Amino acid sequence: MLIVAALGGNALLRRGEPLTYVNQQRNIEIACDALAPLAREHRLVLTHGNGPQVGLLALEDEAYGGFPLDVLDA
Repeated sequence: MLIVAALGGNALLRRGEPLTYVNQQRNIEIACDALAPLAREHRLVLTHGNGPQVGLLALEDEAYGGFPLDVLDA
């Protein structure tokens, strides 16, 4: 069976967590541990999205002249 899982955005940060590399790394490790059994039995495709992170970067960057959204999301 082919399974597609989307990780990113809200999956990388829990509600109220600061947007830090350490928090995102820990949460992705938790997600990968949960998905590993599926990968052993099935074909697994992972995708990534980062909407909340890009939104925060856009708000922060606005104060410094701003990069276009397509650059931040690239």
